[in-house]
Amino acid sequence: MKKLSFFLLCAVPFSAFATTKDCMTRMDVPYGKLNLPQVIELGLCRNPQTASAYMAYESARFSKNAGYADYLPSVSASANASLPYRNSEWGDWSYGASLSASYLIFDFGKRFSDVKQSIYAWRAAGFDYDESVQNYVYGIIGSYYALLNANADVESAEMLRKVAQTARDTASKKFQAGSVAKADVLKADTTLASRDLDLERAKNNREIAKGTLLSKLSFPANQEIDIADLPSTIGTPQETKSLDELFEQAQKTRPDLLRATANKDAAWHRRNSVFLSNLPSISASGSLSWNDTPSETFGAGSDKISGSVGIRASMPLFAGFANLYNARAAAANYDRAVEQERLTQDNATLDIFTAYHNYKTAQTVLKQTETLLKSATESEKVTAGMYKVGRATMLDWQTAQSELLSAEKQNNAAKYDLFTKRAAVALAVGEIKTELDKGTENEAE
Repeated sequence: MKKLSFFLLCAVPFSAFATTKDCMTRMDVPYGKLNLPQVIELGLCRNPQTASAYMAYESARFSKNAGYADYLPSVSASANASLPYRNSEWGDWSYGASLSASYLIFDFGKRFSDVKQSIYAWRAAGFDYDESVQNYVYGIIGSYYALLNANADVESAEMLRKVAQTARDTASKKFQAGSVAKADVLKADTTLASRDLDLERAKNNREIAKGTLLSKLSFPANQEIDIADLPSTIGTPQETKSLDELFEQAQKTRPDLLRATANKDAAWHRRNSVFLSNLPSISASGSLSWNDTPSETFGAGSDKISGSVGIRASMPLFAGFANLYNARAAAANYDRAVEQERLTQDNATLDIFTAYHNYKTAQTVLKQTETLLKSATESEKVTAGMYKVGRATMLDWQTAQSELLSAEKQNNAAKYDLFTKRAAVALAVGEIKTELDKGTENEAE
């Protein structure tokens, strides 16, 4: 089986956006030409979706930390002051304070299961954040390449317009010399008008692609952004990973697979916790109180300072079958998490398989369009020369120009589609950001 590597996407080291404090609040796009890593860094700093996922991760982390409280004593303090009123008379103030503490000694491992559940829920939130980041990065990559493709189409349209202008000038000169009919000039005028229309359409598509990228970066779509093209060598990566190796790698790095496993483990500990809640628990407790009650008040004369220590055991006996149904619900939720993990595994396998073969097809298509473009370019040059010496008609030259235009568009689309398809494979494996970082490190070296 052929192999594949995913040296991804970029050729210039990351800029200092990570240390730019105003990246979230700035209103304008940074000045100068931005490469792909810089665009991604800027987008991650400003994107509200990834920021929201991070806040969910932080919430899960704090909930996990709160779960450790069951391993520590609980201490509470209280104070009181009262003024009695009896027989239409006010008495004297009474004061008191108390301090109590309790500690869970043994509960058959329920608090351990509670903590483990919160830990796996925290991990699942982390993988959810990771997935949000990778999906956003993939979206940025797609928009970046779409803008590069649109830029290339504009350049191609401008070049082909020059070719059409040359054809029009040549036909005009030959007509004035009496060697061709007026029809050749009219045909050339028609072709030139068509190329002007193609150029305007290409510019319009470029504006839309630019606005899409700016929107993903949370900037107004009517601003300007200048992005760098990629080196040509990036279109021919070395092949080092087989499809089976990609499946194996995904088990370690794909966020939704890791999240499904973490959710399953959390459900397992939740099921255990619900079951163990029906077993006895043993706690130690102690209290210390102080009272200052006037001598004429009822109950006066008792010790001002008192306290107690003790051991308490408790066990739920009957709660209207709620404990039974809760245990069954937790078991069903665990079974559901197991099936969800299996479904996620199946979907991941299909994603990797599809992305891999789409990428291999994109490689083949790029090679074919390069051959087509080379052939169409030579054909247009030869036909132009033949027309100038009277061995081809204007219709022949128009046909050659149309074929060149089609070949240019197909080659541009195939080039940047290859980049996108390769990013899709990295996304399917779950290492798109890691491979992006590796790419910048290798280029820096």
